[in-house]
Amino acid sequence: MTKPATGDFDATPSGVGGRVGRYRLLRTLGTGGMGRVCLARSEGGRTVAVKLIKPELAAEPEFRERFRLEVAAARRVSDRWTAPVLDADTEAQTPWVATGYIAGPSLEHIVSPRGHGPLPAPSVRTLAYGLACALLDIHGAGLVHRDLKPSNVLITIDGPRVIDFGIARALDAVPGSTLTRSGKLVGSPGFMSPEQIRDEPVGPAADVFCMGAVLAYAATGQTPFGGGGSGGVHAVMFRIAQEEPDLTGIEQPIRALIADCLAKDPAARPTPEEVVARVQPVATGTSSPPWLPAQIIAELGRSAVELLDTDTPPHASAPAATAPVTSVPSPAPTAASAPSPAAFPVTWEEPPAPEQSERSEWGTQVLPKPDLRSAEPAMSPRPRRTGRSRRAAIALVAAAVVAGAAFAASAAGLPLPYGSSDSGSGDGGGGGPKSDVPKEFVGIWAGQVERDGTPTGQYRRFAVSPGQVGEVVATSISLGKDYECKSDGKLAAKPSGGGDTSVRLDTKVVSSVPEGTCSALGEHVLSRAAGDSLRWEAAGRTAELRRIEGPEKLPEEMLGTWQRPLADGGTQRMTIEQKAVGSPAAALVSDGSADHCEADMNLVSTGEADRPVRFAPPEVDRAKSSGPCRFGGSSTLRTEGDALVRELSNGQRLTYTRV
Repeated sequence: MTKPATGDFDATPSGVGGRVGRYRLLRTLGTGGMGRVCLARSEGGRTVAVKLIKPELAAEPEFRERFRLEVAAARRVSDRWTAPVLDADTEAQTPWVATGYIAGPSLEHIVSPRGHGPLPAPSVRTLAYGLACALLDIHGAGLVHRDLKPSNVLITIDGPRVIDFGIARALDAVPGSTLTRSGKLVGSPGFMSPEQIRDEPVGPAADVFCMGAVLAYAATGQTPFGGGGSGGVHAVMFRIAQEEPDLTGIEQPIRALIADCLAKDPAARPTPEEVVARVQPVATGTSSPPWLPAQIIAELGRSAVELLDTDTPPHASAPAATAPVTSVPSPAPTAASAPSPAAFPVTWEEPPAPEQSERSEWGTQVLPKPDLRSAEPAMSPRPRRTGRSRRAAIALVAAAVVAGAAFAASAAGLPLPYGSSDSGSGDGGGGGPKSDVPKEFVGIWAGQVERDGTPTGQYRRFAVSPGQVGEVVATSISLGKDYECKSDGKLAAKPSGGGDTSVRLDTKVVSSVPEGTCSALGEHVLSRAAGDSLRWEAAGRTAELRRIEGPEKLPEEMLGTWQRPLADGGTQRMTIEQKAVGSPAAALVSDGSADHCEADMNLVSTGEADRPVRFAPPEVDRAKSSGPCRFGGSSTLRTEGDALVRELSNGQRLTYTRV
């Protein structure tokens, strides 16, 4: 049974003033086959995109069931290369799903004549890497995108993001659906696979074909099977099914890769893993150029400030805590309510919470968005920015040019936005501001902590990026036996040069597990040590930090769901996902004889360079738990045959078997 809509709402084309769940609608971003997408903001201030399903689809029980399954699967997809699913109500009268708000124009907009034209070969190569990584995450969650096209690929300073994944499959899977009967196809002409056109079973290989078509478009500005011409859409589909693609003008070796992706036989196409292996840069420690041309980076930089300028209307800025849940029906598309998806991406990423730094390794990145003011309704004069907002805007613009190199570094496994690139980190080249951080400090570093030469059992990890005095240039994770601390470090002073190239940081704790455990240690000093390492010093503690190179990924054999019996006859389940360091990559659910406990564990080390896989102490979700819920401290994980061993900081050994 669907839940009725309650309360008042504004269903005007702009969407301003309406409310779904805990989200206040700000404006309509676009419309499509499934419904409309609105820019929205949560009561806590998070900016999201809310997709509202069309009434005729919501009325179909088969669609609703498929929608439930797709939303549940999409929640499991990592957010590194995609727009994360944050919230949903599949039972509402108007079903909806909320995703992260990613800042960046679509690939279609970038490559089109009104944009910047085809991308150069190095950009296409890194685009291939990002798309293949996104497909790995999507397919790993049991989804097939089925509609990968340039307008569903958003371009940001630190790489591409894929949107509208998985849920598109719901339309094609509904028996008797009004949108899929009578030979109608799901997909976009020019970016469909032969098996989609032939109405054959569609699997992950279809997404690889679509990726090949997207890469060809990025390299040439044209679809590889031509436009409709006099034959229209049917002529394009015929060429996709029967003829070879036109890859004229595409350089090798990317041309060969695209040709392989566009093979008619799904079995002959490379897998996403194989694509990653063919395009992944080799980490050499040398400077990596920005992944985008300078003019595109400049455009993103100029529009960076606009990310801070989308405000909740004054009358809607402070909804009551008891406001009813409201579902908003989709209005008929009009010229005012249907901006081009190519020009206005339908999904964006949020700015950080006020207590976070503008640049945080584990937090959501602040990225620029295109100028959307022309689509905004008239409203009260824009509120005056706070000093923090102005500083954030200035920092965004200053960082826009130098941050372009970060995605190239991420392809070598370094977490965004901090990579091994030193673009703009010493010579002031590329038109960006000169960095005060010596380029040899930029990268990811980790090591064991000592006091007076004796190991303390603590582990310290730093991510250092280019920047200037007063800016956050480093983030760190400190892992102890029963705590995890995350800190941001501002560059305290410009290194004097000569024999003193130390980097001095003023640090601030931004996260603590358990809450309230951590405190800043005063000034942190990073200095060069023998070999490719750094020496860290703070409050009498030291550590030799080794550079982390290559992909930071958990071992594949460790992923999935594991369980172990509890002493009271209950069961504890642990689900491990492939997520970035600093993210909750493991979830614990314990069902005892009288208690139910749920907790997340942040990933601290993925096991690279013979280091153990480390997880922070579990953080209990009290809202979902009952009972005392004591999970223990930090832990290391390893596989032994078919078992998973979790060793707690107190020496306790827990053995799990795969579910």
